[in-house]
Amino acid sequence: MSRRRSEQRLKRLIMSLTTRWMSGELWQYREREIGTIIYSLGCFPSQADLHDLIAEVEEDQTGYIHLDSFLPVMSKVLLEHKFPPIPEDLLLQAFEVLDKEKKGYLEHEELTKYMTQEGELFTQEEVDEMLTALADHEKNVVYYKDLINQLTIDPDM
Repeated sequence: MSRRRSEQRLKRLIMSLTTRWMSGELWQYREREIGTIIYSLGCFPSQADLHDLIAEVEEDQTGYIHLDSFLPVMSKVLLEHKFPPIPEDLLLQAFEVLDKEKKGYLEHEELTKYMTQEGELFTQEEVDEMLTALADHEKNVVYYKDLINQLTIDPDM
């Protein structure tokens, strides 16, 4: 299959996987959702890389990224395997260091503190979205092995 045809198929795939984040029928994404979109496509850039990518595709400083700007850049990122995921065993080691009591989970407050005050910082909104999606709401904890399963991708896929 030709490279051009592969790129076209990839662009259609990106569109189909990311339409839920589009703002109305304007064919654009909110800038604050670009990280989530990129992670959902199996890419895991650092916050600095994410900032650079947004700067590259944001044309008019409105807080929105237009689809025609995003697609070619994201296609190139995917084709070049630019932001590979962190290996599962390394993620597990990191969570085990945070889980000093070896409980197999982190409490909401604990995880929020680590994510908003240490290392590459997440916004409170990003943390809240993650906790909404991944936490055990009855116990107010995140089982990190479940989280790791969500964050890692089978390299043979």
